[in-house]
Amino acid sequence: MSKIKAIIVDDELAARNILENLLTLSFPQVTVVAKEPDLPSAVLAIKKHSPDVVFLDIEMPKYAGYQIVKFFDEINFHIVFITAYDSYAIKAFEVNALDYLLKPIERSRLKLAVEKVEQQLKEKENTTNYHQLLQQLEIEENKTIVVAESNQKQVIQLNTIVAIEAEGAYSTIYFKNANKQLFSKNIGYFEALLKDETHFFRSHKSWLINIKHIISYSLGNLQIELSNNLTAKLSRFKKNTFEKVVG
Repeated sequence: MSKIKAIIVDDELAARNILENLLTLSFPQVTVVAKEPDLPSAVLAIKKHSPDVVFLDIEMPKYAGYQIVKFFDEINFHIVFITAYDSYAIKAFEVNALDYLLKPIERSRLKLAVEKVEQQLKEKENTTNYHQLLQQLEIEENKTIVVAESNQKQVIQLNTIVAIEAEGAYSTIYFKNANKQLFSKNIGYFEALLKDETHFFRSHKSWLINIKHIISYSLGNLQIELSNNLTAKLSRFKKNTFEKVVG
């Protein structure tokens, strides 16, 4: 059995250790040669160790994991992306990436990822289009809406929105930096603006949520826990649709 050299990149120490333990205990063919907390240090480790595969977290400070392609003229190693969000980005991974893993990582899913790496190495193939992946994800990251407010127009990046809550004829937008802002627009106005954005979901007559920011949910209590300790409501009439959306 050929050895596979792997590097783990995640800004969370616990996440790095958990993945290393999973690999060490279940996949003796994989040797973890480095664990790095950010992209710049990962680039140095990759150049030093020449790994076969990099397990790369996407949501990290300063640099997103997929921006790794900006540091190399050629990607001559395989990448398994890791994300906490089952979102629009998954579609891009399925088209352009070798594989991806959702947190918390399941052993059975990790097994499939390792097998894919082994198959690619055996066939000496590296057809993954990481540059196209970067382009697609950056397009999504830079999407905006324009809201006319108080005789001026405000540009809002979609990836900064956690949720929108109805306040009668007004709406409050909650942002991922924990700020919030009241707009003199009803929630239907924002739902119309976001109708083509698959990661926004009208969970309740009073709530429009970004599914990328779901932490947990309770179908029994009809509640959705989001980033920044925000709790949104789930309509009992939306339960079935919601389950399909979040997978």
